[in-house]
Amino acid sequence: MSPSSGGARVARGELAVALGALALACVVLWQTLEIPVSPIYARVGPTIIPMITAVGLGVLSLLLIAGALRGGWQTDEEKHATPDRKALLWLAAGLLANVLLIGPAGFSVASVILFTATARAFGSTRPVRDAGMGLAFALLAYFGFARALGINIGAGLLERAIESVLGIAS
Repeated sequence: MSPSSGGARVARGELAVALGALALACVVLWQTLEIPVSPIYARVGPTIIPMITAVGLGVLSLLLIAGALRGGWQTDEEKHATPDRKALLWLAAGLLANVLLIGPAGFSVASVILFTATARAFGSTRPVRDAGMGLAFALLAYFGFARALGINIGAGLLERAIESVLGIAS
């Protein structure tokens, strides 16, 4: 609709975000349907949580699309704010480092770098403290998944060294 017709303008940036979220929901649904499911599972199996996630994200995406078509969900103040490009670069660098390092360096090292870069993007100027906090969270997550759930999320040198010191068999 045009502004002269009395209707709200389509918020193109917000529509792009909403369509991106819908595309992500479609990818999650597609990949969930690709998960092999043993016939021993009745209705609840390894795909239930990803399926709920895909459907929930899809519904929220449709609501965001509707909001964008009605003029957007941002306040006037947000519409006129300029993005903090330096913060976005810190986030992008942290994500890229995580993707590149999770295989060769392990989950904990990659997660510490991501956590520290994310904290910096949000204005932290204490990288040593941030790395320590990131390490604590990463090790908790790693051992929670690896030991409690039996899921390998990327053991690296650090994880194997800690397991060796603690006498835990890999």
